[in-house]
Amino acid sequence: MFFMHVLLTHIMFKVSVMYPNEDGARFDLDYYQNNHMKQVEKLMKPYGLIKTSVELGISGGADLPPPYVCIGCLFFEAEDGYDRGIAGAGKVLREDIKNYTDIKPVRQISKIL
Repeated sequence: MFFMHVLLTHIMFKVSVMYPNEDGARFDLDYYQNNHMKQVEKLMKPYGLIKTSVELGISGGADLPPPYVCIGCLFFEAEDGYDRGIAGAGKVLREDIKNYTDIKPVRQISKIL
């Protein structure tokens, strides 16, 4: 009897755009969710963007404030999807940052295991 085992794995790459929780900083969550992230989806989809999500920081644990006020997550099919997307659409997206925050974001690209 012949058995064929096929292991299907789908590797994704996640870009976390984290906005540090700084005293006196401005962050417009409504604009970020309803305008900026919609732009991200539209402009980055041609570069393999699968989906996005927005995380609102609520706690750092043990009654500490969250280290990040917000984290935007972008999921790509390919490791270089974000880099290619930023090369093509980064100028437009960077110019929009001033419309929702004065915080300098921290980015991390991760492989989802």
